[in-house]
Amino acid sequence: MEVMVLLTEMMEGVANTEVIGEVEEKINIFQEYLNTLPQKALNLGIRVVFALLFFVIGTQLIKLIRKIVKKSLVRANADVGVVQFLDSLLKAILYLILIFMIASGFGLDATSVVAVIGSAGVAVGLALQGSLSNFAGGVLILLLKPFKVGDYIKEDNKGNEGTVTEIQLFYTKLTTPDEKIVILPNGSLANTSLTNYTTTQTRRLDLIVGISYEADLKHAKELAQQILENEPVTLKNCERSVFVSNLADSAVELTLRCYVNNADYWPVQGRIYEAVKLSYDKNGIVIPYNQVDVHVVRE
Repeated sequence: MEVMVLLTEMMEGVANTEVIGEVEEKINIFQEYLNTLPQKALNLGIRVVFALLFFVIGTQLIKLIRKIVKKSLVRANADVGVVQFLDSLLKAILYLILIFMIASGFGLDATSVVAVIGSAGVAVGLALQGSLSNFAGGVLILLLKPFKVGDYIKEDNKGNEGTVTEIQLFYTKLTTPDEKIVILPNGSLANTSLTNYTTTQTRRLDLIVGISYEADLKHAKELAQQILENEPVTLKNCERSVFVSNLADSAVELTLRCYVNNADYWPVQGRIYEAVKLSYDKNGIVIPYNQVDVHVVRE
C-alpha cells in the first residue's frame, strides 16, 4: 500500500513538472513575439512607405509610357479612335502590372494569384459578360471601321445620333447637335445597324412643308423652288426640286429636295424652313393646322 502511494506521488510530480514546462514554453514564445513586434512593425511601415513611393513613381512612369505610345501612334497617322482605344487598353494593363508588383513586395506569390484568377475566370466571365461583349465590340469597331472619331452617325436601336468624339474600351461617346453627351456600349453598336452620314462629303436634304388644299399649288411650288435656287450653300450641280409627296388628311405635303455639304446640313435646314414660312405668309399661302371636318346629318 505504501508503495502504491509513493508511485502515485511520483507520477503527480512528473505531471506537474510537464505542465509547468509547457506554460514556461508558451510564456517564452509570447515574450519573444513581444520582443520582435517593434521590429516587425517597423519593417511593415517601411514596406508601406516604399509601396506608396513605388506607386507614385509607377503612375508617373505609366503616364510617360502612354504619352510616348500615343505620340508614336499619332506620328504613324493612326486613326484617333485606334489611339484612344489602345491608350485605354495600355493604361489598364500597366496599372494591373503595377498592382501585382506592389503586392509581390508584401510576400504575395504572383503564381498563386494567377492560379486563383484562372480558376475563377469562368465565374468572372459570366458575371462580366456584358463588359466583355462591349470590349469585343470595341475591337470589332476598330477593325471593321464602320465609323471613326469625327463621324456623324445614327444608330437604329434607340435612334441616338451625334458626332463621335471618343472610342474607349467599353463605350463610345457621341456629341449631339444640341451639345449633349450620349454614351453607347460598344457591344450594342457592333451588333446593330447604323447610318454614317460622314462617309460621303455631301448629304441630301428633304424638307416637308404642308399647304392647304385651297392654296395655289403651282404658285407654292414656284416660291419654294425659288428659295432653293437662292440658297447660296446648296450644291448647284445636284438636284434641287419641289414636288408633291403626299396628300395628307389636312394638307398637301410638298417635299423640298436639295444637296448640301455635311457641315451645312443643320444651318441650311433652319434657314429654308424660315424662308418658306415667311414667303408663304407674304403670298397668302396657308400652312394649315391638323383639322377634321364634321358633317351633321339631320333626319
